[in-house]
Amino acid sequence: MKKLLLGNRPFFVTWFLLLLAVSGLMLRYTKAELIRWVNEHFHPAGDLLFQSITHLGDGAFFVFVVLVLAFRSFRYAVMGLASFLLSTLVAQGLKHYVFPDNLRPSKFFENSGWNFRTIEGLDLHSFNSFPSGHTTSAFALFCLLALLDERKGRGWFFALLAAAVGYSRVYLFQHFVEDAYAGALIGVTSTVVVYLLFSPRWERSPKAWHDRRFVLPSRRSAK
Repeated sequence: MKKLLLGNRPFFVTWFLLLLAVSGLMLRYTKAELIRWVNEHFHPAGDLLFQSITHLGDGAFFVFVVLVLAFRSFRYAVMGLASFLLSTLVAQGLKHYVFPDNLRPSKFFENSGWNFRTIEGLDLHSFNSFPSGHTTSAFALFCLLALLDERKGRGWFFALLAAAVGYSRVYLFQHFVEDAYAGALIGVTSTVVVYLLFSPRWERSPKAWHDRRFVLPSRRSAK
């Protein structure tokens, strides 16, 4: 565990500092105050940007990346799939069975008298707010990519990209800050657990399929 953390300092230090900063905000302000601030600080460019960035937390995007990893190494693809399944299972289990009555922002403020801002045409959900599934997937995915990337110095970029997905969920009025915060914890923890379970075992007992990769048939072989 220590080797993993030290070897990927750029990612984990950035992730930890982000959590620390958000923890301070959540201790000082209520979830209603935090989302009010975000909702009141908007820009048309931000509307377009965050509506695009939020898709990086889609399960479909995670699966797409897993398929891409299969062209690099079956071992990477298996780890990606395991990370996706574990993080999704935890997030959706909490969302639907532990905190099923947690209201989304639009439902929470429905009768509050606050005229909150929403983006025209954006479908807002009402329930199952905690935790944020998109944020969970984003942090699980980008943590995995940081661990697999040989250039460890880029880890901070993966952490900030995942954080942008988390912020997008609050900006789009789909989640509270605490929902995204929990997603960041679940996502990274899920990937670290998967990595620690798979990687050492594969290093001790390498198999022929570990470094195989999916290769598209060439035109010549197809004939």
